[in-house]
Amino acid sequence: MILEDLGMEILSMKEAGVDVDIVEDGASFEENAEIKARAVARVLTNDIVLADDSGLEIDYLDKAPGIYSARFAGEDTSYDIKNNILLDRMEGVPDEERTARFVCAVAAVFPDGTVDVVRETIEGRVAYEPAGDNGFGYDPIFYVPEYGCTTAQMSPEQKNELSHRGKALRSMRAILKEKLDGGQE
Repeated sequence: MILEDLGMEILSMKEAGVDVDIVEDGASFEENAEIKARAVARVLTNDIVLADDSGLEIDYLDKAPGIYSARFAGEDTSYDIKNNILLDRMEGVPDEERTARFVCAVAAVFPDGTVDVVRETIEGRVAYEPAGDNGFGYDPIFYVPEYGCTTAQMSPEQKNELSHRGKALRSMRAILKEKLDGGQE
Protein backbone atom coordinates (compact mmCIF):
# COMPACT_ATOMS: atom_id res chain seq x y z
CA MET A 1 0.00 0.00 0.00
CA ILE A 2 1.22 3.47 -0.86
CA LEU A 3 1.05 4.89 2.69
CA GLU A 4 2.11 1.83 4.69
CA ASP A 5 5.70 2.88 5.40
CA LEU A 6 4.80 6.16 7.11
CA GLY A 7 4.86 4.59 10.56
CA MET A 8 1.23 5.16 11.42
CA GLU A 9 -1.85 3.01 11.66
CA ILE A 10 -4.21 3.59 8.75
CA LEU A 11 -7.90 2.92 9.39
CA SER A 12 -11.05 3.30 7.35
CA MET A 13 -13.90 5.31 8.84
CA LYS A 14 -15.63 2.05 9.72
CA GLU A 15 -12.50 0.63 11.37
CA ALA A 16 -12.12 3.87 13.35
CA GLY A 17 -15.75 3.65 14.50
CA VAL A 18 -16.73 6.88 12.73
CA ASP A 19 -20.29 7.03 11.41
CA VAL A 20 -21.15 10.53 10.23
CA ASP A 21 -23.37 11.78 7.45
CA ILE A 22 -21.37 14.00 5.15
CA VAL A 23 -22.97 16.37 2.67
CA GLU A 24 -20.66 16.83 -0.30
CA ASP A 25 -21.76 20.28 -1.41
CA GLY A 26 -18.43 21.64 -2.60
CA ALA A 27 -17.96 23.08 -6.08
CA SER A 28 -14.83 21.01 -6.83
CA PHE A 29 -13.21 17.67 -6.08
CA GLU A 30 -10.81 19.50 -3.78
CA GLU A 31 -13.59 21.14 -1.77
CA ASN A 32 -15.49 17.87 -1.40
CA ALA A 33 -12.37 16.00 -0.25
CA GLU A 34 -11.75 18.70 2.36
CA ILE A 35 -15.40 18.67 3.49
CA LYS A 36 -15.18 14.91 4.07
CA ALA A 37 -11.83 15.10 5.86
CA ARG A 38 -12.98 17.94 8.13
CA ALA A 39 -16.21 16.10 9.01
CA VAL A 40 -14.23 13.06 10.17
CA ALA A 41 -11.58 15.23 11.87
CA ARG A 42 -14.30 16.74 14.07
CA VAL A 43 -14.72 13.24 15.54
CA LEU A 44 -11.05 12.18 15.48
CA THR A 45 -9.54 15.41 16.77
CA ASN A 46 -6.03 14.13 17.52
CA ASP A 47 -5.45 12.27 14.28
CA ILE A 48 -4.47 13.06 10.72
CA VAL A 49 -7.54 12.46 8.57
CA LEU A 50 -7.40 11.77 4.85
CA ALA A 51 -10.36 11.83 2.50
CA ASP A 52 -10.67 11.78 -1.23
CA ASP A 53 -13.14 12.80 -3.89
CA SER A 54 -12.86 11.55 -7.41
CA GLY A 55 -14.73 11.27 -10.65
CA LEU A 56 -14.76 11.43 -14.41
CA GLU A 57 -14.62 14.64 -16.44
CA ILE A 58 -15.59 14.48 -20.11
CA ASP A 59 -14.59 17.61 -22.03
CA TYR A 60 -17.30 17.25 -24.71
CA LEU A 61 -19.93 17.20 -21.94
CA ASP A 62 -18.57 20.34 -20.24
CA LYS A 63 -16.65 18.15 -17.77
CA ALA A 64 -19.73 16.16 -16.73
CA PRO A 65 -20.35 14.05 -14.79
CA GLY A 66 -17.52 15.66 -12.77
CA ILE A 67 -18.15 16.08 -9.05
CA TYR A 68 -21.50 14.38 -9.58
CA SER A 69 -19.90 11.16 -10.93
CA ALA A 70 -21.19 8.94 -8.11
CA ARG A 71 -24.65 10.52 -8.21
CA PHE A 72 -24.89 10.83 -12.01
CA ALA A 73 -28.26 9.47 -13.21
CA GLY A 74 -29.17 8.75 -9.56
CA GLU A 75 -27.19 7.38 -6.61
CA ASP A 76 -28.65 3.89 -6.90
CA THR A 77 -28.20 3.66 -10.68
CA SER A 78 -25.77 0.93 -11.73
CA TYR A 79 -22.57 1.91 -13.50
CA ASP A 80 -23.62 -0.22 -16.46
CA ILE A 81 -26.55 2.16 -16.92
CA LYS A 82 -24.46 5.28 -16.20
CA ASN A 83 -21.82 4.15 -18.70
CA ASN A 84 -24.44 3.47 -21.36
CA ILE A 85 -26.01 6.91 -20.83
CA LEU A 86 -22.61 8.55 -21.32
CA LEU A 87 -21.86 6.43 -24.39
CA ASP A 88 -25.25 7.41 -25.86
CA ARG A 89 -24.45 11.10 -25.26
CA MET A 90 -21.09 10.63 -26.99
CA GLU A 91 -22.49 8.80 -30.00
CA GLY A 92 -21.01 10.16 -33.23
CA VAL A 93 -18.39 12.24 -31.40
CA PRO A 94 -14.98 11.78 -33.09
CA ASP A 95 -11.87 10.58 -31.24
CA GLU A 96 -10.28 14.02 -30.93
CA GLU A 97 -13.37 15.34 -29.09
CA ARG A 98 -13.71 12.36 -26.72
CA THR A 99 -11.01 13.61 -24.31
CA ALA A 100 -11.63 12.88 -20.66
CA ARG A 101 -9.84 12.39 -17.40
CA PHE A 102 -10.27 10.72 -14.08
CA VAL A 103 -9.63 13.19 -11.26
CA CYS A 104 -8.80 12.46 -7.64
CA ALA A 105 -8.33 15.03 -4.90
CA VAL A 106 -7.01 13.90 -1.51
CA ALA A 107 -7.29 16.18 1.52
CA ALA A 108 -5.38 15.79 4.76
CA VAL A 109 -6.63 17.55 7.88
CA PHE A 110 -4.04 17.72 10.64
CA PRO A 111 -4.75 17.89 14.39
CA ASP A 112 -3.87 21.61 14.40
CA GLY A 113 -6.62 22.24 11.81
CA THR A 114 -4.34 22.85 8.86
CA VAL A 115 -5.20 21.23 5.54
CA ASP A 116 -3.24 20.08 2.53
CA VAL A 117 -5.01 19.04 -0.66
CA VAL A 118 -3.56 17.43 -3.78
CA ARG A 119 -5.19 16.80 -7.15
CA GLU A 120 -4.03 14.30 -9.75
CA THR A 121 -5.44 13.00 -13.02
CA ILE A 122 -5.12 10.33 -15.63
CA GLU A 123 -5.86 11.54 -19.14
CA GLY A 124 -7.70 9.45 -21.70
CA ARG A 125 -10.75 9.27 -23.90
CA VAL A 126 -14.25 7.94 -23.74
CA ALA A 127 -14.29 4.55 -25.44
CA TYR A 128 -16.90 3.63 -28.04
CA GLU A 129 -18.11 0.66 -26.02
CA PRO A 130 -17.43 -0.84 -22.59
CA ALA A 131 -14.46 -3.21 -22.35
CA GLY A 132 -12.78 -5.06 -19.49
CA ASP A 133 -13.71 -6.65 -16.20
CA ASN A 134 -11.11 -5.14 -13.86
CA GLY A 135 -11.82 -1.99 -11.93
CA PHE A 136 -15.23 -0.49 -11.30
CA GLY A 137 -17.42 2.47 -12.10
CA TYR A 138 -16.47 4.22 -15.31
CA ASP A 139 -13.34 2.08 -15.90
CA PRO A 140 -14.92 0.06 -18.78
CA ILE A 141 -15.46 3.23 -20.85
CA PHE A 142 -12.24 5.09 -19.99
CA TYR A 143 -9.74 4.40 -22.77
CA VAL A 144 -6.03 5.20 -22.35
CA PRO A 145 -4.60 5.59 -25.88
CA GLU A 146 -0.95 5.09 -24.85
CA TYR A 147 -1.84 1.64 -23.53
CA GLY A 148 -4.47 0.76 -26.14
CA CYS A 149 -7.04 -0.33 -23.56
CA THR A 150 -9.56 0.84 -20.98
CA THR A 151 -8.61 1.07 -17.33
CA ALA A 152 -10.93 -1.93 -16.80
CA GLN A 153 -8.60 -3.95 -19.06
CA MET A 154 -5.47 -3.10 -17.08
CA SER A 155 -4.03 -5.27 -14.34
CA PRO A 156 -4.64 -3.89 -10.84
CA GLU A 157 -0.90 -3.18 -10.52
CA GLN A 158 -0.76 -1.28 -13.81
CA LYS A 159 -3.90 0.69 -12.97
CA ASN A 160 -2.55 1.62 -9.50
CA GLU A 161 0.65 2.88 -11.09
CA LEU A 162 -1.18 5.08 -13.62
CA SER A 163 -4.42 5.98 -11.92
CA HIS A 164 -5.53 9.33 -10.60
CA ARG A 165 -6.02 7.85 -7.13
CA GLY A 166 -2.59 6.19 -7.07
CA LYS A 167 -0.94 9.43 -8.19
CA ALA A 168 -2.88 11.48 -5.62
CA LEU A 169 -1.97 9.12 -2.79
CA ARG A 170 1.70 9.23 -3.79
CA SER A 171 1.56 13.07 -3.85
CA MET A 172 -0.09 13.11 -0.42
CA ARG A 173 2.43 10.57 0.86
CA ALA A 174 5.22 13.02 -0.02
CA ILE A 175 3.48 15.79 1.96
CA LEU A 176 2.87 13.51 4.95
CA LYS A 177 6.43 12.23 4.90
CA GLU A 178 7.76 15.81 4.83
CA LYS A 179 5.55 16.82 7.79
CA LEU A 180 6.17 13.67 9.80
CA ASP A 181 9.93 13.70 9.21
CA GLY A 182 10.16 17.46 9.64
CA GLY A 183 11.99 17.62 6.32
CA GLN A 184 14.60 15.06 7.45
CA GLU A 185 15.45 12.12 5.18
